[in-house]
Amino acid sequence: MPAYKYTLKNGKTMWYANFYYTDWTGKKKHICKRGFKTQREAKEYERSFMEQEKNTSDILFSSLVENYLEDMSHRLKPTTMENKRFIIQGKLLPYFGNLKVCDIDTIKVRKWQNELISYRDDAGKPFSQTYLKTVNNQLSAIMNYAVAHYQLPSNPCRAAGSIGKSKADEMHIWTQEQYEQFSNAIQKSSVKLAFDVLFYTGMRSGELLALTPADILSTKRIDINKNYAKIKGEELFLEPKTPKAKRCISIPDFLYDDIQEYVSKLYGIEKGDRIFYFTKSALDKEIKRVAEKAGLPPIRVHDLRHSHASMLIEMGFTPLEIAERLGHESVKTTLDTYSHLYPDKDQQLADRLNQLRTPKQEQPE
Repeated sequence: MPAYKYTLKNGKTMWYANFYYTDWTGKKKHICKRGFKTQREAKEYERSFMEQEKNTSDILFSSLVENYLEDMSHRLKPTTMENKRFIIQGKLLPYFGNLKVCDIDTIKVRKWQNELISYRDDAGKPFSQTYLKTVNNQLSAIMNYAVAHYQLPSNPCRAAGSIGKSKADEMHIWTQEQYEQFSNAIQKSSVKLAFDVLFYTGMRSGELLALTPADILSTKRIDINKNYAKIKGEELFLEPKTPKAKRCISIPDFLYDDIQEYVSKLYGIEKGDRIFYFTKSALDKEIKRVAEKAGLPPIRVHDLRHSHASMLIEMGFTPLEIAERLGHESVKTTLDTYSHLYPDKDQQLADRLNQLRTPKQEQPE
């Protein structure tokens, strides 16, 4: 693993790596990489590069992760990739980065899991059960990738067992009365309208931020056909989360009128321009600030979607109708997410069946 030095015009000595490798097609290729300050850096570059070219389980976990992320970047949305990178950088690489994949066994996985379970922040708060599940699933996904493509005999995460829960024990929602209390406490008209749209349509925040005047139809419907995201300063318009997420939903008259009035005041706005120009993080901060000001229990922006679903359930709409409005891929998703909001529906069903056989009234003699 040699490295070579060279001298710049200003007399400064630099190093470069110069080596050959065989790519995945079997072709021999040459790599020459300059600009290293030390011989050690040049050698480390070659070592890291060759590690990534391995297709056996003695590859370093950090090198496997680079290959995994590069592969997945062609198959997943940028927003999904950003979430993956955040979890991997913060919760996986610090523990497993310098280990060979074949050396990550059940015991190491369980010790890592136990550290996550035992974690408490400065306020003494642990990671949520859903977050624990998400992080554990990410490690398992990478190890499955190693099983499929790097000759790892089995996924140690399976034998170690799972942690966390896929759904929160309690869903935080606001009633319509609570939401109106929140809405009335907002001073800025654009922010107020944005939250009104979220609560009274159940759309996702990315769908809201992607809305243009062309999406507001004269039939008092909203055409939800794209998703907005901002990643590393780059603004992106993405395809909806799932095929069913592309939908057209009706909105109440008051909301349609409020949207039209607001858009009419946006000077020079074109049909394809975004209506709302703030970010998701701005919405997150505002809902927290205003909720505290209004004396309401704190919820997340996404919980307004759950609140909308809860309101529809109370109004008597069927799971199929709710699934279509929310853009769920199937009714099963709706039932899995909101089944706990139907606690008395079974009794209501029995009461309706009872009405089919009411006791006969005795006839007077």
